[in-house]
Amino acid sequence: MLKRIFFDEHGHWDRFVAKHKSKLRPHVLKEVEKFRKCGDPRNGFKLLVCEGCHDLRLVPYRCKGRFCTTCSCGETEEWARLLEQDVFQVNHRHVVFTIDERLREVFLLHREKLLKEFMDEAVRVVKEYFETKHQVTPGIIAGLHTFGARLHFNPHVHMLVTMGGMEKNGKWKTYDFVPFGMLRKQWQTVVLKLIRRKLSDQEKKQVQSRLQKAYSENGEGFYVHAPKQKGNVKRQLGYIGRYMRRPAIAVSRIEAYDGETVTFRYRDKTDGEEKTETIPVEEFIGRLIRHIPDEHFKTIRYYGVYSRRIKSLCKKLVSEWQKAARRWIVKAKRILKRRTWSERVKEQTGKPPCCPKCENYYEYKGEACLEDGKLKVKYAVCSTSKACLERMIRDVTGVQETKGSQEKEKAAERVA
Repeated sequence: MLKRIFFDEHGHWDRFVAKHKSKLRPHVLKEVEKFRKCGDPRNGFKLLVCEGCHDLRLVPYRCKGRFCTTCSCGETEEWARLLEQDVFQVNHRHVVFTIDERLREVFLLHREKLLKEFMDEAVRVVKEYFETKHQVTPGIIAGLHTFGARLHFNPHVHMLVTMGGMEKNGKWKTYDFVPFGMLRKQWQTVVLKLIRRKLSDQEKKQVQSRLQKAYSENGEGFYVHAPKQKGNVKRQLGYIGRYMRRPAIAVSRIEAYDGETVTFRYRDKTDGEEKTETIPVEEFIGRLIRHIPDEHFKTIRYYGVYSRRIKSLCKKLVSEWQKAARRWIVKAKRILKRRTWSERVKEQTGKPPCCPKCENYYEYKGEACLEDGKLKVKYAVCSTSKACLERMIRDVTGVQETKGSQEKEKAAERVA
């Protein structure tokens, strides 16, 4: 559906680029182009052959882009699965730090200066409270969302926070109550200071009125939400993990597309009801692409005992302590790895990818990829597989080769 909206016969994306190219970030153009080519066998594919009936299956390469809904959904599920196995098996809280709606445009206009430290400052507010009040270092995984339900720019930070922390001696200390309401005013001060610190004098003059209203009209501070999690710890972590890394819009939320307008569903936070909104395609594209993160920008970051620099050491210390305390928080020496496509299919269906005709397994026979703009055989298990791959390459690029041969024939006729 999303590809239709962007790239169908109406050419909405190409018209959008022609109209707004001077305002578009180069990385946005790159990501959307990757999305356009995702799943196109002309950019490379793998060859699978059925063991029984020798049915051929061509599996095209995927773009792995951050804008592609197909790729991002699979990556989100896999990340959430690894997360729920890798973190400490203790209660966590899902904490959300938001800002005043007047400041959203400020963050949109100055995203390169503000968004990274926006995440860091939100974590610092929580970390400093735990370190001063409880003398422990918690584990925090922070995820940045720049979108709201209606796809408007609405930066906020989701955090997965351990309800406990590690003391300096390696012991694990558990606690349940955190006065997140008290942190609201502190968070408000931190955000306003961040904007004033990062913007130039001229830029501060332009947003000064917004900053004053954001301070004076939020007497209790900016909203901080931290509901208590109940039930199975692993299930909580899986749900929160998927939520933290979800794409800006799920394709299932798009209700209709008529070539000119897009209708999508959203849940209104004010009354909790599900509603629909219909907007022109140009506006829909504009709302969606602004949430593509800058190149190399990490929307998920790890802090405290989950920091990549010290996580292994922390796990080792807690593992030694828990043997004596008999409180199993960490499972030592567990090797985590990403599942292959075949393993994911097997987990979902109960069996590996099978042929729909004879229900035998598929075997990997090789693949073709682009080299210097041309599709070539990268690997083949045997000469027969190589010949099959070469034939598939001719089939996939046949239109282009036919056109080239026609031009050669015309050139030969002109020479004659």
